[in-house]
Amino acid sequence: MLFSRGFRRIPRTSFNGFSRWFISHRPEYSQASPQCPRDSTQKVFGGLGETYYWGLPAFNGSRFHIHHQSSSLVEEQLDPFSLVADELSLVANRLREMVVAEVPKLASAAEYFFKMGVEGKRFRPTVLLLMSTALNFAVPEPSKGLGDTLTTELRTRQQSIAEITEMIHVSVLAGDFMLSRACVALAALKNHEVTTLIATVVENLVTGETMQMTSTSDQRCSMEYYMQKTYYKTASLISNSCKAVAVLAGQTTEVAILAYEYGKNLGLAYQLIDDVLDFTGTAASLGKGSLSDIRHGIVTAPILFAMEEFPQLRAVVKQGFDNPTNVDVALEYLGKSRGIQKARELAIKHANLAAEAIESLPESDDEDVKRSRRALVDLTQRVITRTK
Repeated sequence: MLFSRGFRRIPRTSFNGFSRWFISHRPEYSQASPQCPRDSTQKVFGGLGETYYWGLPAFNGSRFHIHHQSSSLVEEQLDPFSLVADELSLVANRLREMVVAEVPKLASAAEYFFKMGVEGKRFRPTVLLLMSTALNFAVPEPSKGLGDTLTTELRTRQQSIAEITEMIHVSVLAGDFMLSRACVALAALKNHEVTTLIATVVENLVTGETMQMTSTSDQRCSMEYYMQKTYYKTASLISNSCKAVAVLAGQTTEVAILAYEYGKNLGLAYQLIDDVLDFTGTAASLGKGSLSDIRHGIVTAPILFAMEEFPQLRAVVKQGFDNPTNVDVALEYLGKSRGIQKARELAIKHANLAAEAIESLPESDDEDVKRSRRALVDLTQRVITRTK
């Protein structure tokens, strides 16, 4: 065996060299195997009328030049999190205070869930606050004397989207209280389209969990099924929240779709790298047990790609992973395959599509807008080069 459970792991690729490769190359896919079709099937994600394909580039003809140093969007190195640090603290404090005021016994839980010093816990609100600034253009000028008031009111409403998004995310872990508070905050915005978008997120989260719990053996072997589930469980929340920010700003349908595309592809890239790290990371770096997914019977992208090279792995996956021997066999095939590399390449592809969505936004001369857009592009690279 190439692996012993819990002790020997797939060696981690150097992320420094990987980052350099990412900047200068466009990843391509191999042909899908008959067992797990990918690009041969165009799967449409639910998006309130828009059509989105996960398997095909959304911006044909691009050479992924956004990450190249000559691009106008990467003129300087930025820390995306520091750009919105003050607002992140404001959002976190409001969330903690809301929980403590309503249910004092949840004070310690609130401190844990809304501690924005942890990068993973400030990722979603950072994206949404940066998107809010990135879309501050082409909005009708307010009447003289009302500009500051209206701008402050809009920003507060957009901050509410960041807060609602975190409450919905936490509700998966902390129960109905946070979801109920998110619904109250959503209703206070009094925007029908935004309400529809966030309601769709909740529906998608439930659908994704249901897909994971009730999947058949054939569905567990399907890349199409995996990507649809990943969109529902991970990407829907950030994509629809990004679109909600655009709607609140009064942006056009085209701009709102670009905001959605950014969030969708960033979310997919994030989850794909999560799947890779479950095999290559350590328990200490991940903050959870390594090989967590496969030990819980969850089949992710690296295994699905390995199955294309070794069709005999399909029989092992269909048997499930209650038997520890099957885990060992699956890991052995994974170690001999390019499953990890292909999963990374798929993550890179989606990260680049997210960056292209930002580059496709209407031009702006506002320095804050340009800086926020550079930070959003920077986040796409951080997502695929992270190690935890």
